[in-house]
Amino acid sequence: MNPYNLLNQTKLQRVNDGMTRPLLENCETASHILVLVWPQLGDFDSLEYAWWLNHEAKKLPLEKLAIRAVGIGDRASGVRFCEYTGFPPENLYVVPDAELHQQLELYSGLNLSVPKMSPAVKAWLNLMLMCAGFGSPGTLREVFRGYKGDRQAPQLVGDDEIIQGTPLPAFKGSFFKLAGGNGFQRPFELATLRLRNMVEVLRNWQTYVPNSAYLTQRGGTFLFDSKGQLLYSHRDPGILGFAANMSQPLSFLYLG
Repeated sequence: MNPYNLLNQTKLQRVNDGMTRPLLENCETASHILVLVWPQLGDFDSLEYAWWLNHEAKKLPLEKLAIRAVGIGDRASGVRFCEYTGFPPENLYVVPDAELHQQLELYSGLNLSVPKMSPAVKAWLNLMLMCAGFGSPGTLREVFRGYKGDRQAPQLVGDDEIIQGTPLPAFKGSFFKLAGGNGFQRPFELATLRLRNMVEVLRNWQTYVPNSAYLTQRGGTFLFDSKGQLLYSHRDPGILGFAANMSQPLSFLYLG
């Protein structure tokens, strides 16, 4: 089943004005439509995906590409997410649960259960196990890539950029030169950005995650042409698996 049919009929709460509107409203003139179905808005994957969109914005064919994103949370979650990541609030919609994710057959995550365990505690247990690699293929490899660097990935932090919002004192991006040079993802560079995301979410946990029952839910990416034909899709297999090529997560978008 082409997921376009479902998405085209879906109405959700839009973050910028709080109105319930069709998800694909105002996409009629675009030659391509990118729909991102994210997990919790406080999830590593959601924050990092939005960061990549912002980082690569100048390379994307925005004049012919309409982007819509859906994340689990509420309007307050969405507002905070957009303020932090720079994602346009008019393009972000929120859902209170994982019903849409289930309809799209996205991975709900590890589902181990203990008798009399509450849904929230169960989700936390399974999330911790997934972070350790159980039921989440590729997660540990991706974590290690963030520390060791990646010569197949672009440089993530400019030399003059000030890195703050982590437990470390603020420092300039030129610090990463000491770990390997310029022009590629240096050791600790991606790990530092992820640490900054983690600190942001933990400081604002109740805002980002109003319902922790869906902590393990994974997301998906769907790219359509103007007629609704599916050109590309990716269903996340685990945590930090939001792209087929994590070194260049948006490489499928460079349409030429």
